[in-house]
Amino acid sequence: MSRIVYFDCSSGAAGDMLLGAALDLGLPLEQLRAELARLPLGGYRIESERVLRSGLAATHVRVVAEAGDTKERHLRDVIEILDRSTLEGAVKEKAAALFRRLAEAEAAVHGTTAERVHFHEVGAVDSIVDIVGGVVVLRWLSAGRFVSSPLNLGTGTVTMSHGVFAVPPPATERLVAGVPVYGDGEGELVTPTGALLVTGHATEYGPLPPLRIEKTGLGAGSRDTKGRPNVLRLIIGEEVGAATDGRILVLETEVDDTSPQLLGPLIDRLIGAGAVDAFFTPVQMKKGRPGVLVTVLAPPDRREAIEELLFRETTTLGVRRQEWQRTELERETAMVATPYGPVRVKLGRRGTVVYNAWPEFEDCQRLAAEAGVAVKEVLAAALAAWRSGPGKPA
Repeated sequence: MSRIVYFDCSSGAAGDMLLGAALDLGLPLEQLRAELARLPLGGYRIESERVLRSGLAATHVRVVAEAGDTKERHLRDVIEILDRSTLEGAVKEKAAALFRRLAEAEAAVHGTTAERVHFHEVGAVDSIVDIVGGVVVLRWLSAGRFVSSPLNLGTGTVTMSHGVFAVPPPATERLVAGVPVYGDGEGELVTPTGALLVTGHATEYGPLPPLRIEKTGLGAGSRDTKGRPNVLRLIIGEEVGAATDGRILVLETEVDDTSPQLLGPLIDRLIGAGAVDAFFTPVQMKKGRPGVLVTVLAPPDRREAIEELLFRETTTLGVRRQEWQRTELERETAMVATPYGPVRVKLGRRGTVVYNAWPEFEDCQRLAAEAGVAVKEVLAAALAAWRSGPGKPA
């Protein structure tokens, strides 16, 4: 069965609320600190405390800048921080894709390019830690699927570096384009970091899907509002009656006049915009010109975001689309012990039959570097460990 993480955003979402919910689910604070210490970024500390929000016990996380961080970072500055870090490759890639998506939203608002955008609030140390930390904790949850409720954006106005704006402010509005939203409750309930993290991971939106609940985590916001608990709730469980048939949108376009340098980063941006997969195929186009077929697989509700990205990032004048049915194996993750350390193993099953078992490459790569052995040695040890026993749920 697939493990599902459900974002209950009925009271909004923010980066610090997501970190609090993960700690509430059992992630040790010291482990979160250790992961974020891989960033070449100082001048902050992470604090956590148990609080009450409208009578509900929840975990509140604060990222406190110890010295005033007044830098107005550009996208390249944030990407450089990620590149210099020792974070897992998958975390780096996901975080970079999210920051690029944020820069594109800000650029559209201010009529400039992503490279020239100044990250104001979101370029500060606390926001960088929130976003990278959000990627780290959601990866720690080892979910097969992320599902979200419609996002409650709030109402009223919010004061930002450029002035006072109606809720949702322009960048947040672009980040939630194409997903179900509504406004209820006073103030800004979904922050840009919250919008980025939820929409960057959730592939479905709606009510809580059928599942057996394992545990629930509550991450508290800073305010204690009356009549509505100011919390982001994460619900984790195993899918009940997992369907093997699903719908997937296939979007395609050919280009023969787009520079390969521009196409290179496109895959990461498509994945960051919610695509399930994306790939290039060499094709021969009219007049004998060599070209590239860009194929994107995406949930149907991400169509507009994917098309917008293809039009903006390539020279195409049109995008084809069709909806396919597909049969999917149920996905889960197990943890096995090897002589080099614990490794996650991704499983694909139908009912009681496991058809595919493959170690998480990033785990093997990290352990191989620490032990000074070849990656294939760790891969082989993980597979041997899996075959000798089923392992534990990750």
